[in-house]
Amino acid sequence: MGHRGWQSLLTNLDWLVDHWDQAGEGLWETRGGRKNFTYGRVMSWVAFDRALRLAESNGRPSASARWSDERDAIYEQVMTKGWSEGRQAFIQHYGSDVLDSSLLRMATVGFLSPEDPLWSSTLDAMEEKLVSDSLVYRYDPSASPDGLRGSEGTFSLCTFMYVDALARAGRTERARLVFEKMMGYANHLGLYSEEIDPTGRQLGNFPQAFTHLALIDAGLTLNDALDGQ
Repeated sequence: MGHRGWQSLLTNLDWLVDHWDQAGEGLWETRGGRKNFTYGRVMSWVAFDRALRLAESNGRPSASARWSDERDAIYEQVMTKGWSEGRQAFIQHYGSDVLDSSLLRMATVGFLSPEDPLWSSTLDAMEEKLVSDSLVYRYDPSASPDGLRGSEGTFSLCTFMYVDALARAGRTERARLVFEKMMGYANHLGLYSEEIDPTGRQLGNFPQAFTHLALIDAGLTLNDALDGQ
């Protein structure tokens, strides 16, 4: 990263120091009102954590002590407010028991170890509530009204994120089954849309770029897990 790029990053981190602890619309840009979404806090943790690593590895001037304090504060907050004892899982937003598949990224980004019992319990809860015939919903709109019209199908991005999370957690055979099942939903060109409805029909934007990026990530993670058996 060049000097100007680093200066821009410093500006962004200065802003994040003052704003990470605020409610927002979340990754899915819901219309149900601003909330303290757990995913947003986790990704703020990622921003500070990666900035610290970049500064150290490249010998750049930084507010490392402040960034470290903010990173640790986010971690403690998520572990306290983002965890539901009743659900035995990390939840969509503070003060709720709503599950959200965006949190499948928690182990991928290193916020949690994929072998952490809290993470294993979260995967179990998602399997029970968000997974239907190996396909994954983003969340349950009936449990957390999102202000959007109509219903939605399973989210293909989330299904591939689920494969990645399963493989990292050592649930390799389950990950393989889900991955292979998803291969059957691609069209004749091997492409995916945003969603899949209960009949197997593809819905939404087509082709959807982030679905295919998640496919590649999941495939690489699963391949490494299978090689390690």
